[in-house]
Amino acid sequence: MITLPRFLFLGLGALFSAYHLFLGLSSLSIPQNPGPAIAAMILYAVATVISLWPTSPTKMPLWLAAFDLAVCVAIPILVTSQLDPAKDNGYATWYVAAVGTLMTIVAVRRQQFAAWVGVGYLAVQTIVWAGVAALAGLGVIGSVVWVGVAVVISGSLAKAGRDALQFARAEREATEWQAAQEAHVMERQMRLRQTYRVAAPMLAEIVRRGGDLTEAERRECRYLEGAIRDEIRGRRLLNDDVRRQVMDARRRGVVVSLLDEGGIDDLDERSLTVVLKRLADAIRGTTTDKLIVRTVPRSSKTAVTVVGLRMSDDGSANALGADTEDDEVDLWLEIPRPIREL
Repeated sequence: MITLPRFLFLGLGALFSAYHLFLGLSSLSIPQNPGPAIAAMILYAVATVISLWPTSPTKMPLWLAAFDLAVCVAIPILVTSQLDPAKDNGYATWYVAAVGTLMTIVAVRRQQFAAWVGVGYLAVQTIVWAGVAALAGLGVIGSVVWVGVAVVISGSLAKAGRDALQFARAEREATEWQAAQEAHVMERQMRLRQTYRVAAPMLAEIVRRGGDLTEAERRECRYLEGAIRDEIRGRRLLNDDVRRQVMDARRRGVVVSLLDEGGIDDLDERSLTVVLKRLADAIRGTTTDKLIVRTVPRSSKTAVTVVGLRMSDDGSANALGADTEDDEVDLWLEIPRPIREL
């Protein structure tokens, strides 16, 4: 929320309140009996100190607003009981500005209803005591205006604070969306560059020879097609070393499947390097018929599983294992998730 600077507000309130008390003390010779005026000053001082206490919450408690309202009811009665409404009482009517100041503090501290009731009572009491003309002469209208301005400013600041929070939230969401889009674009560009680097030489050779390839070259094209598929499905399971070992395994006749399902997206570069090094070592030299590499959900202590299948004579196996009971697992490796150093 956007609010008035707290210490500035407290300082201004304290100065105005002290000024009103000074005026009251300087005019103690005017009332018939100074006792009620002194009691009113004490009440006003206590209410002001409590209302401006530095550690108090921004919004005034309801009990304190009620106490301030009671003080604003008592002060005019105490002071005017010793004044002659037909005479010019000078600064002896300090209570009018004091009530306006106290109710302005109440309004700024988000108890607007109590503030309006306080200045409303001040206006009614002034009319009953000295007539309608006294509203302007004693400054009651000014006190009402102070409260009105305080209510408007407080409401405007509160609305500005809510709007600022909404704008900040919208800005964060827009920034996150933009970052996600840029990440997707960068990843696509990286995949395209890698695909081009892998496929461009062979495509150029196919074009140059008009598609007339030897059987060995056709096999190499199938290996390259598998490497391109790895770039799509393997994602973070790949680095240069893993790519080399996967290609060597395919050339040895191993059917390789890389499946990255997001289980290692949370690993930092150092941890990912450790995992991929162990993966490359596991693929290096393997002679199994089918090799399945899959990431594990983040909740597991394992980062990647490597499964090698020795297939039956029909040479079939599904993505998770063998299709027949004759197929067997001849390689099983769980690469643990590195422990983050604190």
